[in-house]
Amino acid sequence: MAQKKETPGGSYRDKLSTVDSSGKRVWIYAKKVRGKYYNKRQLVAILLLAFLFGVPFIRYQGDPIMLFNVLERKFIIFGVVFWPQDIHLILLVFITSLVFIALFTVIFGRLFCGWVCPQTIFMEFVFRKIEWAIEGDAAAQRKLDKAPWTFNKVWRKSLKHIVFYLTAFATASTFLAYIVGMDQLLMYFREGPAVHPGGFTGLLIFSGLFYFVFAFFREQVCTIACPYGRLQGVLIDKRSIIVGYDYKRGEPRGPLNKARDAELGDCVACNACVVVCPTGIDIRNGTQMECINCTACMDACDAVMERTGKPKGLIRYDSEEGIETGHHSVFNARSIAYSAVLTALIFFVAALFIMRGDSETTILRERGTLFQEYGTDSISNIYTLQVVNKIRKPVQIELKLLSPIGNIKYISDPGVIEKGKLGRGRFLVIIGRNDLHASKTPIVIGVYSNDKRIEEYKSTFVGPKSLNKH
Repeated sequence: MAQKKETPGGSYRDKLSTVDSSGKRVWIYAKKVRGKYYNKRQLVAILLLAFLFGVPFIRYQGDPIMLFNVLERKFIIFGVVFWPQDIHLILLVFITSLVFIALFTVIFGRLFCGWVCPQTIFMEFVFRKIEWAIEGDAAAQRKLDKAPWTFNKVWRKSLKHIVFYLTAFATASTFLAYIVGMDQLLMYFREGPAVHPGGFTGLLIFSGLFYFVFAFFREQVCTIACPYGRLQGVLIDKRSIIVGYDYKRGEPRGPLNKARDAELGDCVACNACVVVCPTGIDIRNGTQMECINCTACMDACDAVMERTGKPKGLIRYDSEEGIETGHHSVFNARSIAYSAVLTALIFFVAALFIMRGDSETTILRERGTLFQEYGTDSISNIYTLQVVNKIRKPVQIELKLLSPIGNIKYISDPGVIEKGKLGRGRFLVIIGRNDLHASKTPIVIGVYSNDKRIEEYKSTFVGPKSLNKH
């Protein structure tokens, strides 16, 4: 997929940018970058971080507005409660999300990675900013790492890692709040680890993992651990939108000076796009697995083009086909068609959520039972009842026989069903002989709550075969 596979020195790039020739880790010191894309990404990051840390404090009708309690199989998404009986909807959302990611990547490449991926958000707009504030910019960090262990280095490194771990602990606590709820989390802190050893153990483990990822593992998550980066080679083609270098306009490269050869391209070989890259690649070598489409190289290159009086966009959002042909079109027939599919998927899932009822009722004839005579002129069948209460308050269910004429008599009443609980009961359906005209009669049972019909259930009533003689 690469547009240009050779480095400026003419050698083929056959190793990761974060690994040297001896196989050792190359630490990335990303230079600060400013520009319109960085500012927009920063705004998106602020909004997403505010959402992440603020949502656990928001409650709706007594419950958190968002909860993913996998232990009790209870999920709340924007105030809508999903119980274990709704697991098929959760699975459908998961499958739809996978399809959405695949189609989105085919159209827009790794736009998700650069703009909304949690790894990118925390690394670039939380931990790297902490690092810049304590240790200085890229040059200062490189100098500090090479310096001997003086007091200046010790206190800066110590403070950085303390702040890193406290940030990781706060983030881990927030994620735990999404699982157990903010009230439960605050109770954990009030009562301490002696009362809740399991919760605190999990919290410390996740905090340590989070700290390790952003203090040491960093960009290796994108290049080694994350499967999405590996999938982009399969999902992206020549028409996918990527952060790409216009090699037709930029090559051949050369330094900017008064005696510059007129045949040189617009790239002045300043390496500004390389020093700002958080994964250490040279975007001029073409599409690469490590590229997360973060736009840092775009802002850096645009700043250089502006200073040299050349048009911006030498590195830009485009497709390989667009760079090759010169026809820059983000929204073509293909992207519009895929976008329509994505929209249809979203509306399909939304419709299923809207049609989801407040309860789920199952009525079945009790297995192994026959009809019974009830009095002198009626026949009865035994049925079992299961009702799942999906709303936020207790309900009491009432059954009525809607068709044909008859009565319902409880053997065991399900009573008041608490929120999210399953109510069970058994009852008789009693129908007069004169209202039965076949050995199997369709019946309709209405399910009511507070005198409001919430559901209808169809079943079969079994009677004696001699009914047609009456």
